[in-house]
Amino acid sequence: MKNKFLYKLRSGKNSKLIYYTVNVWRFLMPKFLFRTRLHGKLASLSRRVDREYIEKRVDYYNKLSGFVQLPSSAPRLAEHKMGGQKVYFFDTYQYTRWFPDSFQWGFCPGDVTHIPEYPSIVKSRPLAENNENSIVMKLDKVRHFMYVKDKKPFIAKKDKLIFRGKVKGKNSRRVFMEMYFHHPMCDLGDVSKNTTDPQEWQTEKKTIKEHLDYKFILAIEGNDVASNLKWIMSSNSVAVMPRPTCETWFMEGTLIPNYHYIEIKPDFSDLESRLYYYIEHIDEAQQIIKHANEYVAQFRDKSREDLISLLVLNKYFEITGKK
Repeated sequence: MKNKFLYKLRSGKNSKLIYYTVNVWRFLMPKFLFRTRLHGKLASLSRRVDREYIEKRVDYYNKLSGFVQLPSSAPRLAEHKMGGQKVYFFDTYQYTRWFPDSFQWGFCPGDVTHIPEYPSIVKSRPLAENNENSIVMKLDKVRHFMYVKDKKPFIAKKDKLIFRGKVKGKNSRRVFMEMYFHHPMCDLGDVSKNTTDPQEWQTEKKTIKEHLDYKFILAIEGNDVASNLKWIMSSNSVAVMPRPTCETWFMEGTLIPNYHYIEIKPDFSDLESRLYYYIEHIDEAQQIIKHANEYVAQFRDKSREDLISLLVLNKYFEITGKK
């Protein structure tokens, strides 16, 4: 128990205590304070020098066009209540409170890898054609959106790949462990509980700071996206992964292989050769880090991120005829 408590203090992850404190305070604020300001908030877009960039982001997350009819059974915002998945409630409520309770919508909380039957708000969507019904918003952000201040240069880090994550129920991660657990260039560990996978894989978690001692960090999808990808790309280490199959608010579908991250084959067979290449070509690895850091920077402007979120929802309600 003591080790678990110390890990939480040192992990480098977002504080859930702070997250819940802020969101409970936000929940207690009267909705009318926001609804009276919505028009002015949306209108501020026309005065921004980054208007074109913002509109591009909005259209990326919300691909709907024309008019789309929601089913009569679609719930109203008034029915949006706090349930078991509190982070999904809080992260949507932060923006739904700006709109009338009478508006209908679709909402699919959790790790979503399917395309909803009708337009719905999701955290994640498959990178596939005809995924317009998946409207992406910044959800479960306390877990997914964190960044680091990495003072250790790439060249001073270990010439190895590190992975610490849950393997239980995640076939691709199990295959990777079977292939590379004993490989001298890899430091791998499974932090799953009550698992039937090999006991030798089991290990304690490592803090984010401990991960940053390694040149390469594995970002491998679990239920949907690799949740560690955001903080890896803000560091001086390099993310190593196959091309993503899902995306979130981080727009994983726009990442360029071997420009923002080191791409490996979906069957992981070229891992060793890819690591050796970038150990021998330090300048190219450092260029990837530079590009990754630049990519992450676009998500750090909180006021702009809030505006984009409101515009995504506003577009949703306009196209579904709720405005």
